[in-house]
Amino acid sequence: MALNKTVMGAINFIAMVVSIPIIGAGIWLATQQDNACVQILQWPLIIFGVVVLLVAVAGFIGAFLRINWLLIAYLVAMLILIVLLGCLVGFIYMVTIRGSGHLEPNRSYLEYHLEDFSGFLRHRVQSSFKWDLIRSCLSSSSMCAELNQSFRLAQDFFTAPISPLQSGCCKPPTLCGYTFVNPTYWIMPINNAADMDCLKWNNDQTQLCYGCDSCKAGLLESLKNQWRKADIILLLSLIALVSVYLIAACVFRNAKTQKLFDKYKQGQPPQPYI
Repeated sequence: MALNKTVMGAINFIAMVVSIPIIGAGIWLATQQDNACVQILQWPLIIFGVVVLLVAVAGFIGAFLRINWLLIAYLVAMLILIVLLGCLVGFIYMVTIRGSGHLEPNRSYLEYHLEDFSGFLRHRVQSSFKWDLIRSCLSSSSMCAELNQSFRLAQDFFTAPISPLQSGCCKPPTLCGYTFVNPTYWIMPINNAADMDCLKWNNDQTQLCYGCDSCKAGLLESLKNQWRKADIILLLSLIALVSVYLIAACVFRNAKTQKLFDKYKQGQPPQPYI
């Protein structure tokens, strides 16, 4: 029993440690500019990680104080959390499996199309009310101004590995045929009706292409890349939690079996003398 108590305590301590990467993934997403403007995944991850931590603490206490009902509650709650985490890992994978950049002639950076992404992600930016809030958040950042400080010549800009957000929000789409003056100021061509985004471009530094579908697509590409990184952390945490849970369940079952066996031995009638 003392061994089972120690093993259960160690197992639940590991579960507490596993909750830290989950919370950390949520905090990391919250510090990313694009995720901070959209706020979809970060808070659910932080809350989920805190719940895992609390359940693991409950199991730790139950193991050391030998509170059977608390250990049973821990096993049930942890099983539910493992199932939820597995669903979350699968959901993130499914909504980020679509979407990729497109190469343009004589450009090193990629450009993005809104229709390439999953319906769930597109829905988050297609509402005019939601996008107005996101647009205000993005336009208050310095990501486009940084391009003007970094690139003076057109060739330097065209061969630069700029981010998806900068590609979609800070410049007009390449197919529009605008003439480069600086990264955020372009001369309009005679015919700029190649795409609706061509008409939405504005040299006003507070407008630029923040109203363009290309900006929405660039945002979704950034979200997709960051969510995939978070999903890897969640998958590793899931594997660790499943391993911890299986060991904890085996130890708990063996302890109960040993307890029943001890009771049986204590109540066993004496053997007749031969």
